[in-house]
Amino acid sequence: MDLPQQAIELDDLTLRRFNGETDLPELLRVIEESLEHLRPWMAWVAEHSPAKTAGFLARRAERWASGEEFTYVIVLNGAIVGVCWLLRRDETPDSGREIGYWLHPAATGRGLATRATRALVAQAFRLPGVDYVEVVHDTANRASGAVPARLGFTEHLRRPAERLAPAETGEDQIWRLPRHQADDLAAEAC
Repeated sequence: MDLPQQAIELDDLTLRRFNGETDLPELLRVIEESLEHLRPWMAWVAEHSPAKTAGFLARRAERWASGEEFTYVIVLNGAIVGVCWLLRRDETPDSGREIGYWLHPAATGRGLATRATRALVAQAFRLPGVDYVEVVHDTANRASGAVPARLGFTEHLRRPAERLAPAETGEDQIWRLPRHQADDLAAEAC
């Protein structure tokens, strides 16, 4: 199986695979500093703990090797400022992948999530059989929705979703970018 690059260099921004226990202290600091920023949209924040974050990091290598999920730390000028991922959910056909992201509040509004997403689009289409990528977010999370809109994704559908985080409305918005529309975007990221 072709796998995404383990490190993606984008000038001052780097996406790289987690480095297990080495990344744990810095990632914990970034999460702790971001809790109030993430709490409205990320259900896992309610149960955040150092042990859960350590467990999350421990599972990344296995999920990467299996092709289920490719999770990267977002590094700006040598410091972790967020996380992004490319995954296939159980209910998603083999031909689709989902991209997600979150940033430390000090790193928002600077185009970092957009740049990371553009790079993950390119990685998704390196995988055999992938015909489209999606970004899924609660309809009220306008900041998350701005990223796929900037990159030329189109709104594919809205669907009911369980409200898991405090600000969620119970409706997901799904943006889709098919391979045939992504050629220019993917070329920009390489």
